[in-house]
Amino acid sequence: MRRIGFLGLLIFTVLALAAWSQQQTPETPPQKIIKKAPMKHTPADSGMRMYRAYCAVCHGTEGKGDGPAASELKVPPTDLTMLAMDNAGKYPAEHVAAVLRFGTEKPAPAHGTADMPIWGQLFATSPVHGTNPAMVQLRIRNLTHYIETLQAK
Repeated sequence: MRRIGFLGLLIFTVLALAAWSQQQTPETPPQKIIKKAPMKHTPADSGMRMYRAYCAVCHGTEGKGDGPAASELKVPPTDLTMLAMDNAGKYPAEHVAAVLRFGTEKPAPAHGTADMPIWGQLFATSPVHGTNPAMVQLRIRNLTHYIETLQAK
């Protein structure tokens, strides 16, 4: 009988300690969930619309790397407004176009990983245009030109 009473007291104590420790632990803030969805094609003639549809979620509407999904990425998105300043005052249009089309040569913090899609591959197929290299080039050119307008003065 004593064994059963002691065992019951032991179980009660363990359960009480477990409950108490859970109450004392600060709550972990809920994690944001980044939903990955198929790309919705926007018109190729508007760099701004493409930027807002494809880039702003991470890079922010003004390109400063402060989009709503930025805090959930392993590495913060690039501040696109500083590309020219970081390149001796000259906007690196060819580099930007190459990153959009192919990703980067070596694994960079976000580009070319699961965090940042390689847009050239995604632009290569369209439900409207099928596979059209000229359309891919137009999209990348217009998006590259729009990012140039975001440069800090």
